[in-house]
Amino acid sequence: MAQEHVYLVDDNSEIRFHLKGLLVQKGYSVHDFDGAQIFLEGLEKLIHPCVLVVDMRMPNLSGLDLQHQLKLRNIFIPTIFISGESHHQEIIDAMKSGAIEFLWKPFQSEHLIAAIDRGLALDVQHTHIQERKSKLQSLQAGLSPRENEIFLLIYKGLGNKEIGVKLGIFSDTVKKHRAHILEKMQVTNLHELLQLWDGIDPAETQKLI
Repeated sequence: MAQEHVYLVDDNSEIRFHLKGLLVQKGYSVHDFDGAQIFLEGLEKLIHPCVLVVDMRMPNLSGLDLQHQLKLRNIFIPTIFISGESHHQEIIDAMKSGAIEFLWKPFQSEHLIAAIDRGLALDVQHTHIQERKSKLQSLQAGLSPRENEIFLLIYKGLGNKEIGVKLGIFSDTVKKHRAHILEKMQVTNLHELLQLWDGIDPAETQKLI
């Protein structure tokens, strides 16, 4: 597993120096930035699992602006806000947009460490789900249009006869397609197929292919 990584964004150099030293001492890998824009410019090099620790009030792009930019780019990073002065509405907006913690400066180091560890666990979980979705999308992309149509109905719980009636084809034809679907999905039976896709809707993954 890759080393647990923290991205630290704060325009205050003293705070960055102090927090980076603390986190490195605790065993984390840390990249620090003096502003949101420079962090955004390096997004393609993100190291996972990771969390983002970001100051709320910064010139040019604020912490909230950065959070918004990440959402626009469909980039998931568990985010912890830190601030010495923030309006209640800023805190509410940050939490509504998915921040996992908000800490007032000065804060106790153990509170930050606890939030970071929680965020890293979330990122591991999210990365695993995304890798699983990617694999399933690849398998689904190997189905013919008719096979995918039948697969979506199988996933909904319809039997061969029901599918045949719905699509206007013989149940034996459905049975043959089902065999091809199982083979392409690299499973041997219906139970394994449904278990493979447990918790992931193939109708949604289909939109991403």
